[in-house]
Amino acid sequence: MSKSYDPHAIEQRIYDTWERAGDFAPSGQGKSYCIMIPPPNVTGSLHMGHAFQDTLMDTLIRYHRMQGDNTLWQAGTDHAGIATQMVVERQLEAEGKTRHDLGREEFVKRVWKWKSESGGTITRQLRRMGASLDWSRERFTMDDGLSQAVTEVFVRLHDEGLIYRGKRLVNWDPVLHTAVSDLEVVSEEEAGHLWHIRYPIAGTKEHLVVATTRPETMLGDTAVAVHPEDERYQRLIGKMVELPLTGRRIPVIADEYVDKEFGSGCVKITPAHDFNDYEVGKRHNLPLINIFHSDASINLPGSAYDSLDRFKARKQIVSDLEAQNLLEKVQDHKLMVPRGDRTGAVVEPFLTDQWYVRVGPLAAEAIKAVEDGRIKFVPENWTKTYYEWMRNIQDWCISRQIWWGHRIPAWYDADGNVYVARNTAAAHAQAKRKHGQDMPLEQDEDVLDTWFSSALWPFSTLGWPEQTKELKTFYPTSVLVTGFDIIFFWVARMIMMGLKFTGEVPFREVYIHGLVRDAHGQKMSKSKGNILDPIDLIDGIDLESLVAKRTRGLMQPQMAKKIEQATRKEFANGIPAYGTDALRFTFASLATQGRDIKFDLGRIDGYRNFCNKLWNAARYVLMNTEGHDCGQSYEDGAQAPSAHLPLPLPSPKGRGEVGENLYSVELNVADRWIVSRLQEVAVEVEIAFRNYRFDLAAQAIYSFVWHEYCDWYLELSKVVLTDARSRPEQLRGTRQTLVRVLETLLRMLHPIMPFITEEIWQRVAKLAGQAGGAIMREPYPLPRKDKMDTAATEEMRWVMAVITGVRNIRGEMDISPGKPLPLLMQDGSAMDKKYLDAQRHYLVALARAESITWLDKGHDAPESATALIGHMKVLIPLGSLIDKQAELERLSKEMEKIEKDLSKAKTKLANPDFVARAPKNVVEQENQRVQQFETALANLRRQRSKVEVLPG
Repeated sequence: MSKSYDPHAIEQRIYDTWERAGDFAPSGQGKSYCIMIPPPNVTGSLHMGHAFQDTLMDTLIRYHRMQGDNTLWQAGTDHAGIATQMVVERQLEAEGKTRHDLGREEFVKRVWKWKSESGGTITRQLRRMGASLDWSRERFTMDDGLSQAVTEVFVRLHDEGLIYRGKRLVNWDPVLHTAVSDLEVVSEEEAGHLWHIRYPIAGTKEHLVVATTRPETMLGDTAVAVHPEDERYQRLIGKMVELPLTGRRIPVIADEYVDKEFGSGCVKITPAHDFNDYEVGKRHNLPLINIFHSDASINLPGSAYDSLDRFKARKQIVSDLEAQNLLEKVQDHKLMVPRGDRTGAVVEPFLTDQWYVRVGPLAAEAIKAVEDGRIKFVPENWTKTYYEWMRNIQDWCISRQIWWGHRIPAWYDADGNVYVARNTAAAHAQAKRKHGQDMPLEQDEDVLDTWFSSALWPFSTLGWPEQTKELKTFYPTSVLVTGFDIIFFWVARMIMMGLKFTGEVPFREVYIHGLVRDAHGQKMSKSKGNILDPIDLIDGIDLESLVAKRTRGLMQPQMAKKIEQATRKEFANGIPAYGTDALRFTFASLATQGRDIKFDLGRIDGYRNFCNKLWNAARYVLMNTEGHDCGQSYEDGAQAPSAHLPLPLPSPKGRGEVGENLYSVELNVADRWIVSRLQEVAVEVEIAFRNYRFDLAAQAIYSFVWHEYCDWYLELSKVVLTDARSRPEQLRGTRQTLVRVLETLLRMLHPIMPFITEEIWQRVAKLAGQAGGAIMREPYPLPRKDKMDTAATEEMRWVMAVITGVRNIRGEMDISPGKPLPLLMQDGSAMDKKYLDAQRHYLVALARAESITWLDKGHDAPESATALIGHMKVLIPLGSLIDKQAELERLSKEMEKIEKDLSKAKTKLANPDFVARAPKNVVEQENQRVQQFETALANLRRQRSKVEVLPG
């Protein structure tokens, strides 16, 4: 092994070896375990949310693969209708063309060409993350098999009356000219205005005042609503008002939707351009007046505003209202503005003909599946969110007015009759049956919402509608790992579709994780300039490249400058290369089942150090075991490890030949302790994984590796390995323990940190007597109760407590770690004496004890520094620790310095101007400093009094 850990020297090589060997494919043996990857957009690149989610899925997959399960992680990507079409349209725009210049057929060919050449970025990046997906089964939502499944589902639902075409309000992107889902609409608070407009009451000199943030929509008003119990307006209910600028009259209606305490208590109702107004309009049978073209320009032939852009029309309308003295006032107003996530354009509620799924009947069974426990949400509190959405579910708009996607399998004749069929021939056959002759038909221009094909993902990827072997083996899948933001858009729809078309739930459990945010809890976004690219964290990136990356494409120079300054301040030296394993371990440690995950670079830096620690520990083990007899041919050590034998070590004394020690293995108390602790950690990790507590699993392994195996056991092993008095069977026992514990730890750690564990394991496995396949094909360690040794654990806790106590005294007294010291033990029990007699060699070596003296009861001890171990005192005579005169001088200098600092702080607090003018937190900080200085002085005075009584 190289002296230093270099992830880039091992990661790509190891992944290529795994993939070539087919290690990610199901074994065909054991119980089935399957996870479907939430299909990333084919246009996409890996972001922190992907990297986090994929780390959790891969950890589960590797864990269950090592458990002996027949494990499938289904790979695939989503065609991402709008996003992909936009990519290719931008390419055409650079060539001075539009998709209409190519025509639909040629444009779709162009998209397929782009997909084949450039659509694999995210799958390559998934490989960089170590994702062990079965790439041999990779699917695409528009491949032939999945397209067939989409058509089949559409036709069946239509035949049952669960899909229909109707005119309703949708979110409309006026740049893309298509309906978009709620998930593709980003609403953020922006500064705007509230216009208060006078609506004259017909036949009177009175008027009502309504307020609106969108004055242009008044052109489509069909009523003014008041609360039925609002006494101010009851006399006007049923009356007509003059709708300004239109020449139309509209009624005053009563509806409980109105909040009579807000504003004037009068609300303009525009059913064709507001979702709430649409519902009011349905209740009161109001007409729907669509005032927009598809590009959101005004569509009112004969009107002065016809064909004006909506925002130009707004200015003109406000001006005209002022001219007619119908504008009462204008207020600054903060409002939530919905914008398309792809275009940034303000989205409009728009009345169009669309295809819908009637989801009520489907939702009922989907709710029941969670109620009766067939599907379990983790954490369980997300069940409530699921129920709230599902019990208030609206019909699902599934059509989109773009060209890239699954074209709706519906054809129209000249009279507008619709024929839904699996193919063109079947549609013509329907038309012929209806009319008695062949009819010319035109297929619907729309395509299906991307979420429609995604809803079929768990079963369509396994070959449905064919009853394939894969479908029978892996469906229902085991767990869905996803974020809470798409419980409704994807999770619920998969449940509905899975139950409808297979009769089974699509997955048994839904693990809902939080969303990755920056270290301050802020959402990562381009506009905030706080995006971290997981590949940059793996490979590293210099400052200038990072600045360019974060500011690229920003239209506002001030924003770009601000982001540049913040980036230069936070990443003065760029981002170092951390490697994949450190990033994955960071993600696992952050998976706390909370709603938000704050990603701090300090964490990943710490886990890169953990990788170094593990690497150096392995080098130590190999240097002390390779070429040596490690006892692997004795007892059950000769057996390859099994899932139930995480550490198949022999008993404390092997069964060597009678009278011979050449063929025996002896484990000392430290060996038995570390083996016992390993079993306890295996219990913790098993429980953590069972409960999706990746953070607890990571924490348990980290603490054991760093604080017990490396910091203690490796040091304890040196005592045995370097002692010329150690017998051969003792050396074998310690070397065997070094190897076996490390080998087991590597298997335990592998699901989270796959690369470093594979690299080290290939060397260590040979010492453990195992053949060298991939570590992921080895069994995952499970605890063995027979290897839990409470006596050895208690004894080693005593040893470590004594050593730690002595080290603490050295630190407090500023004594060199290498200086030998006399130890006295006072008030000890018979068990303490027993431990001392048995483990004196560890205390001498690791506590650097010059001598160890047991003091019987009644025996006085000199003035000493003390560490308390239970009731026993570990004493170090102060005279042996320090030069009295030098220590008194050191203490005096330290006290003098602190007294000066204390005086300054007190003077500052005694100044009334400072206390009055300084911020509260600054004054409080100064008070805390005074307390700290006074505490430090008191400690130093106590220390000086102890030194002063020493002889000499």
